[in-house]
Amino acid sequence: MSKPSKKASEEMVAQFCGITGASVKEAKRYIDKYKRVDVAVDTYYNEAPAARAKDPAAPSTSKLTQLFDKYKEEDGDAIKIDGTIRLCEDLGVDPEDVVLLAVAYELKSPSVGEWSKKGWIDGWKAIGCDSIAAMQAALERLREQLGADPAYFQKVYAYTFDFAKAEGQRSLGVETAQAFWGLLIPHGLQGGALAHISSRDDDGDDAMDGAGGGWKEEYTAWWFEFLGEKGGKGVSKDTWAMFLEFVRTIDSRFEKYDLEAAWPSTIDDFVTWAKARIASGHS
Repeated sequence: MSKPSKKASEEMVAQFCGITGASVKEAKRYIDKYKRVDVAVDTYYNEAPAARAKDPAAPSTSKLTQLFDKYKEEDGDAIKIDGTIRLCEDLGVDPEDVVLLAVAYELKSPSVGEWSKKGWIDGWKAIGCDSIAAMQAALERLREQLGADPAYFQKVYAYTFDFAKAEGQRSLGVETAQAFWGLLIPHGLQGGALAHISSRDDDGDDAMDGAGGGWKEEYTAWWFEFLGEKGGKGVSKDTWAMFLEFVRTIDSRFEKYDLEAAWPSTIDDFVTWAKARIASGHS
């Protein structure tokens, strides 16, 4: 691979620093060795625990504390809704952007629009950020990872249930569940994290055949319509968890669904409802 020009190298170093929060010296070392930002960043994070421990330019606890204090409640020890809105304004991101669910997972947010000091500091340090500029760059990386990486998508998806439900409740309200499904499912379909699994081999590995072979985007609207008609008042944790597996494995006409398998009854009823809709020619 040819050596990049000085200008290109400087741009890559800047990108590397913005994503990782590493020092310029550290960034140059990785860029000079790997020549590509994506490869360099991946390697950095694989080696990061030891590398950052020795790096004086690693994310600063004091800088993160200053940022936390900027957004937290005046008379409290947590960032709440108002502070989150100000943070989103500074980051240039919509408060309802799906990437904030990945941030909530990384920072172990206890509930919507709330961030603890420990989660804030530990989370951003693990991501490699201690400034708004670095956080902005990290958001784009997290957005891409959430859309494209099935394992990461599943972790964020699973975290979202407890993050989103009201304190003391065991289930999600239907409207709340729909709001979060409405963020996550389209993002996973578009990025490939929810690419259709046509089969699993003897080793348990997934065989992907792309999004076209399974769940269609319009089926998300069907699911919402069904829940509005017959879905009851809440979505259980089991239904939330199994719905992800259902979306990834169901065929596009619901013909291979096994009613004898251990699916939640709500999903059983939806399949019957959807097959009737397809048979009637309605879209």
